[in-house]
Amino acid sequence: MLFDTHTHINDESFDEDFHDVLTRAEEAGVGRMIVVGVDRSTIKRVFPIIDRHKYIYGAIGWNPEDAIDMTEDDFQMIKQELSHPGIVALGEIGLDYHWDKSPKKVQHDVFRRQIRLAKEAGLPLIIHNREATEDVVRILREEHAETVGGVMHCYSDNWEWAQQFIDLNFFISFGGPLTFKNAQLQRETAAQVPLDRLLIETDCPFLSPHPFRGKRNEPARVRLVAEKLAEIKGMPLDAIEKITTENALSCFRIQALPEND
Repeated sequence: MLFDTHTHINDESFDEDFHDVLTRAEEAGVGRMIVVGVDRSTIKRVFPIIDRHKYIYGAIGWNPEDAIDMTEDDFQMIKQELSHPGIVALGEIGLDYHWDKSPKKVQHDVFRRQIRLAKEAGLPLIIHNREATEDVVRILREEHAETVGGVMHCYSDNWEWAQQFIDLNFFISFGGPLTFKNAQLQRETAAQVPLDRLLIETDCPFLSPHPFRGKRNEPARVRLVAEKLAEIKGMPLDAIEKITTENALSCFRIQALPEND
């Protein structure tokens, strides 16, 4: 069984064929997934999905690109909704220096506040990091995020940084870019990450793996990520499936359940 640890199946691009997407995921062996809400509208769209499908879990948080738009009401809404039994993580949160929309100080403040909220709730974190690794590590250390741990979502940095995140009690998750021709750094890093710290994801509808690059991604394609990871590690696919699923259950503190019906 495969566990896609990061999806945005609450995105409007899935509205017309949502059930077909889930059927294809099941046919590809995807037995568990997490749907992530990152702002007011997508957070609201998480709950009908996780209430209807017992094998889909939720994560909610405020994404760094839109940190400047986060209000006190938004923060209180996230705080309240974290108590929903289907929510297994706070995220995705973090820092994004690629876009100019939210000033760094605002991003830092929103990031710190949500880390503290996760610690209060006893939930792991899903971390978004784009061109901000040094500050992400520093803030995670200063806020003692290792007490809840979590996952570095769609990891793209080197092994040296990965070691620091692992020391902070984080798992390292790889997505579609692992399959890209120019992703040598990610493959070198994946080769060195210990098996007990590996996760896989799609980040759908984004970052579709080869040979579907540029097309809408979906959970079924996490199998292509698993296949590439198995190739990198020199292991059978079923072993990678088992390891990454067990890691996901551990990371998100989910009790092992029977296969979805």
